[in-house]
Amino acid sequence: MVQGKAIDIESLYRILFGKEPLILSETCMNEVSDCYQFLKTFSGDKIIYGINTGFGPMAQYRVDDQFLRDLQYNIIRSHATGAGQPLPEICVRAAMIARVYTFLQARSGVHPELVSLLIEFINREIYPFIPEHGSVGASGDLVQLAHIALTLIGEGEVFYQGEKRNTAEVMKENGLKPFSMHIREGLSITNGTSVMTGIGLVNLFQARQLLQWSVIASVMMNEIAASYDDLMAEPLNSCRRHEGQQVIARRMREWISGSQCIKKREIELYNSQNQEKIFAHKVQPFYSLRCVPQILGPVYDELQNAEKVLINEVNSACDNPIVDPVTQNIYHGGNFHGDYVSFEMDKLKIAITKLTMLSERQTNYLFHDKINEILPPFVNLGVLGLNYGLQASQFTATSTTAECQTLSNPMYVHSIPNNNDNQDIVSMGTNSALIARRIVENSFQVLAIQFMGLAQAIDYLGIQSKISPKSQQVYKEIREFFPAFKEDSVLYPKVELMINYLKKCEEW
Repeated sequence: MVQGKAIDIESLYRILFGKEPLILSETCMNEVSDCYQFLKTFSGDKIIYGINTGFGPMAQYRVDDQFLRDLQYNIIRSHATGAGQPLPEICVRAAMIARVYTFLQARSGVHPELVSLLIEFINREIYPFIPEHGSVGASGDLVQLAHIALTLIGEGEVFYQGEKRNTAEVMKENGLKPFSMHIREGLSITNGTSVMTGIGLVNLFQARQLLQWSVIASVMMNEIAASYDDLMAEPLNSCRRHEGQQVIARRMREWISGSQCIKKREIELYNSQNQEKIFAHKVQPFYSLRCVPQILGPVYDELQNAEKVLINEVNSACDNPIVDPVTQNIYHGGNFHGDYVSFEMDKLKIAITKLTMLSERQTNYLFHDKINEILPPFVNLGVLGLNYGLQASQFTATSTTAECQTLSNPMYVHSIPNNNDNQDIVSMGTNSALIARRIVENSFQVLAIQFMGLAQAIDYLGIQSKISPKSQQVYKEIREFFPAFKEDSVLYPKVELMINYLKKCEEW
């Protein structure tokens, strides 16, 4: 599909995860070319930051005309100073897509050849080596973007077909030529929020998966507990005016359809024939089962807002200065500042931590025989005392949840002045996105252990045919790679298989 200068979330998902080729319209490229031509004409006899001045606090120093091309190479080479583990390929791909769309706004003054080369990298799955640490998120992701820029000029290293290799060799194999500077491309590539935005997009898509799995797990929990169905009833949830709560309740009703496990309050308790003095079955289940719409509703609302912020950021010009051929002027400001993304990633990580806490509490309900009163300890299908079931896996779920809680502290308010105090207040947006990514990964681990427990509980109760058809489908898929077990065995490979299963399934 040919893309215009703005991309929607569905198209972005297909290009990012589905590896659809990114193909741009001729109109888009013409606008990029027009912006470049305007800059070339306009900048001839003027002082413009980053074209004939130094960068950052060095902006007070004029650069002689004979060194203008060197200036653009220098910012790339000098800023490729990242440290730490390499960003995953999917995050690098997302960052490059975000950078393309910054340039497509035709406010950067870059030569069209730069956009074309970036697209070649994306479509050929050539991923620059980008260390995770280096950005304070204020002049954008200067360090990480410099690592992308380094590969575009044929230097540094890339990951290609699963191997880390010399960039020049990979480009030669693919018939690509390194980009040569024209006017301000060195600054344009390195200046902006594309890395934090790219990581944020990956976080968003995976957080959506987590939310849907949490809804599914919560329904299956209530099936196992034989809860009353009014916790998800439309009249109950619609009288509270929050969209997320109503959406989650509706999803639960849709998932539970056809279940023979859920009880009807009007039949069990609103019938005058019930003469129990002490009720054997809980009149109201624990909050982790009963309050799912109220707990996951805010998570849904946050993910909706995160989508709005991130897709707006992708479709924005986020470098400096802004080259505007419409008004025939160049504007100096701070569109590279990452506060929008930083704030949103802090909110997203809090939301996913709360989702993870819900999963951990539901898992505790499953594993704690004195609480659920219907299952053996740790859903142990073997001999109690001799076998241990999923006992030790709870340690993993609990400790991982605790890490999420600690990591949920905000980065947005942790500005530290730097760069000779030129950057005297910064966003720390990339740190926020990276920490949110850690929390997302943690959440998959906790949910994986919960689903292992759910499958064991369903087998113990013998309700395989009574749970809803959709729950049966999930149960059967899980049992294909995680058979019911009684004898103790090494479980960490099964945890990994479960994580992969949860990640590969698209939204139900």
